[in-house]
Amino acid sequence: MKIYSRTGDKGQTSLFGGGRAPKNHARVEAYGTIDELNAALGVALAAGPCEPIDKWLREVQQHLFHLGSDLATPLDSKSEWVARVEQDQVGWLEDSIDQMTAQLAPLRNFILPGGTAAAAQLHVARTICRRAERRIVALQETTEINAFTVVYINRLSDWLFTLARYENAKAGESEQQWSLRS
Repeated sequence: MKIYSRTGDKGQTSLFGGGRAPKNHARVEAYGTIDELNAALGVALAAGPCEPIDKWLREVQQHLFHLGSDLATPLDSKSEWVARVEQDQVGWLEDSIDQMTAQLAPLRNFILPGGTAAAAQLHVARTICRRAERRIVALQETTEINAFTVVYINRLSDWLFTLARYENAKAGESEQQWSLRS
């Protein structure tokens, strides 16, 4: 099977449920940013995070494929094989945030992104996640989408922030607080 199809050579792409859209359409921007986020999580994995963070990141990468296919498939599509984001994935993130937070020092100040290579990459992923959220909200303004996509991506940015802190704590890396007077 060839990797190229030539069907996108005129600036159009196929949607999962059928139909085509311009490559700069809000829907394509949204799921394209999810793809970028997933790749950033792959870089975080390559940085060698502490256990069990690698396992959790692989789980979230699976969630992101569901999210991308959800966004790439109009709600009225007849595609029953498309995985949609559901409350279960949101609940998984919330439970994980609560478990990590219980093991972290209370947050009293803003912290600077950084720490271990994995934690720094998790902070980069968090910023990509926030951009993905903006893209999804923009899509939602013009198109009906699964309501759980916005909830999931909002919670995921919180999870990534907490995970970066957790990675630093597990690695014995101190957090650098933001100083008003630097």
